[in-house]
Amino acid sequence: MNERTILLFGDSNTHGTRPIPRFDAPRERFGAAVRWPGVLRAALPPDATVIEEGHPGRTTLHDDPIEGAHRNGLAALPALLESHAPLDMVVIALGVNDLKSRFAVTPEDVAHSVRILCRTVRAAEVGRGGAAPDLVIVAPPPLIETGFLGGFFRGGAAKSAALPALLAEVAGSLGAGFVESGAHIGVSPVDGVHFEAEAHAALGRAVAAVVLPRLAALEAGA
Repeated sequence: MNERTILLFGDSNTHGTRPIPRFDAPRERFGAAVRWPGVLRAALPPDATVIEEGHPGRTTLHDDPIEGAHRNGLAALPALLESHAPLDMVVIALGVNDLKSRFAVTPEDVAHSVRILCRTVRAAEVGRGGAAPDLVIVAPPPLIETGFLGGFFRGGAAKSAALPALLAEVAGSLGAGFVESGAHIGVSPVDGVHFEAEAHAALGRAVAAVVLPRLAALEAGA
């Protein structure tokens, strides 16, 4: 198998942020082998490179008026695509931070924003030989409005429940792979947004189940 490079473009759950019990608690991160990108890496062939680009608070394409404009995913994406090229696959795991009440968006808005990210990947010509990388969309599991984060996501639980079906439509229309996280894991009851270690393990396996056959198809077409 040829060497393959996969970029994981996500938020705090791709970063591996541990559930946060209170506002003033230290922000801690699971170890590399525990968080789902590490579980995915362990399931792939040894010549596959997994690049973790998980930024806590990252939105799809919104400048965050409180946490900073640098959390805008669309603004960061082109530079990351170019710096890690050539890429064989880009896995997009975003959308939950868009559901913070400060953004006042609909689930349809979030799905369309993910579509824009996918189109940006396709247009960047950062695959091998200038081709477009393959795409996989990971829909976040439904969030729970609990703990200190619940106030930031007020009204977000119902919106998050509508996201998987909408993102599945986006993936289908683009020929992208799709992972419905909520079919495999749930968020932690500690803060209603982040994953416990067991959920990271399950999500890593679920993403691997989608990524592996797509890598094999790339290899067959090489």
